[in-house]
Amino acid sequence: MIRWRKGEVLRVRREWPGAMELDVTVPEGECRALAYPPLVGRPEPGDTVLLNTTALAMGLGTGGYAMVVAVPDRLPQDPSGPGHLVKARYTPLQATVLGADEQDSPHHSVLRDADSIDGMPVIVADLHSALPAVLCGLFDATHSAAGDGDLPWPGPHPRVAYVMPDGGALPAWFSMSAARLRELDWLCGVVTTGQAFGGDVEAVTLHTGLLAARHVLGADVAVVAQGPGNLGTGTRWGFSGVSAGEAVNAAAALGGRPVAALRVSEGDLRERHQGVSHHSLTAYGRVALTRAQVVVPELPGEFGRRVTEQAEALAVRHELVRVPVDGLYEALRRSPVRLSTMGRGLDEDLAGFLASAAAGRHAASLLA
Repeated sequence: MIRWRKGEVLRVRREWPGAMELDVTVPEGECRALAYPPLVGRPEPGDTVLLNTTALAMGLGTGGYAMVVAVPDRLPQDPSGPGHLVKARYTPLQATVLGADEQDSPHHSVLRDADSIDGMPVIVADLHSALPAVLCGLFDATHSAAGDGDLPWPGPHPRVAYVMPDGGALPAWFSMSAARLRELDWLCGVVTTGQAFGGDVEAVTLHTGLLAARHVLGADVAVVAQGPGNLGTGTRWGFSGVSAGEAVNAAAALGGRPVAALRVSEGDLRERHQGVSHHSLTAYGRVALTRAQVVVPELPGEFGRRVTEQAEALAVRHELVRVPVDGLYEALRRSPVRLSTMGRGLDEDLAGFLASAAAGRHAASLLA
């Protein structure tokens, strides 16, 4: 059930495209809150705000914010312009957006009969935290690591689109990483699909999202991963990452080349995520019905042997591709955004980030 509070905005802590982090006073004291100005308008210090405090009360690690639902005394103006796709449908914050694939879109004629992504590599990962690591591996493989400019690698880069399904956060604005990567042109755009919204391009399904990445954004590579805040229950099938298997199917159905990044961990204390996570074994081994290239990182020592042995279970359905990880630690250290997965940084769960970067390295070889 939803927990509600009224509060008063004390200060704006920081902003990034589509989102504001605030300090707000509530009856219990002060709390951290998040507002999406495109939905609720721009809260200012002194404003009364209506908050949904459910995630805060639950102590969620990724989404531990009170969410601003409205600024009751200063409502935003009604939106104008085209668009009839409704996302977050039949919730109190349902929003109308212009979908790339709808009739009023300037891209409708391109997408109306589009049926192929022309062999584009589609890197599929479970967690949102894989996104910057995948890009580090991809760009390290396509450019020599030289120069001390604003970007760790000099351009031009392959054009990469992030295609976000609705398994985690629904607003793409929640991701500070995606916003920064977009700002640096590490991403040519963000495509939000299903009930997710707030991307540079909106699409109805993952399939039209991949088509839009290719034909609207002109992407050379797409990365499909949940937004922040995936859901899991500790059961074989009850986790939002099953969408990784569905993404493999969508990429293959559209004539793409699916590249599956394994979710690997040496730092997660939960046995089901040690080595190759059961999420990857289920999503790729049971949900994905078409053949993908599953990237198996060549990690050192006994842990590396464990990962290789666990991944063998996927060879029945997929092609296993062994990818060296030499040099990838240095590449990951050059990430322009903070690397963090489930609260663990690069050195606390290096194997997981190396596995994601290895998938990016392999995808680069498919562009040659």
